[in-house]
Amino acid sequence: MAPRSSSPPAPSPRAYHHGNLREALVEAAVELIEHGGLDKLSVREAAKRAGVSPGAPFRHFATKTALLTAVAEQATKRLRAHVEEAISAVADAPPLVRFGAIGHAYIEWARTNPTHFRVISERSLIDYDGSPSLRSDNETIRAQMRKLFDEAFAQKSGSAAGTDAAHAQIAARALVYGLARMAVDGHFPEWSLSRQSTAKTMADTLDFFMSQLAGAPGLGR
Repeated sequence: MAPRSSSPPAPSPRAYHHGNLREALVEAAVELIEHGGLDKLSVREAAKRAGVSPGAPFRHFATKTALLTAVAEQATKRLRAHVEEAISAVADAPPLVRFGAIGHAYIEWARTNPTHFRVISERSLIDYDGSPSLRSDNETIRAQMRKLFDEAFAQKSGSAAGTDAAHAQIAARALVYGLARMAVDGHFPEWSLSRQSTAKTMADTLDFFMSQLAGAPGLGR
């Protein structure tokens, strides 16, 4: 007897009810990626999953790249909203605390939305430069980061202050992205601290970095 496959069953086509076909196709694409990965996605398969004719999607998405770009736009819009909510929750806190809130929001969102995170991480598969909303939403988050670091480093004197702030931003961004990538790629079972969940290990690691950054000589808090 052949061994059973451990793969989940393929998502079944749904009956499409007239409404927003574009959103239905984006939702179908996300489900297909969750089942078979990015390589298995096609516009025709998304149409089949959404329960529409094979030609119906092409007036919205002429290519797979266009469809994945729409998924990325949805993802980035949701990420931006999650980040802005996190910043608002600590609006009266020092700048580095607010910056830390951005990092915590990012890793939490990535951990709970792994499919969307994979799509926005694969820049070669989407038309990032051709999407005004992707660039705008990403720039909004980056602008928040720059503003908070400028505030935090405002008390630091000397020509090196701007360079230090830039390096700190890159280091923080690399750490947050790396933690998110490790979680989504399934590395934490071998890296998480004993008896700690992945979420707690990620949060504690970010807190450790922020505590080290806050202790830098001359850094405004």
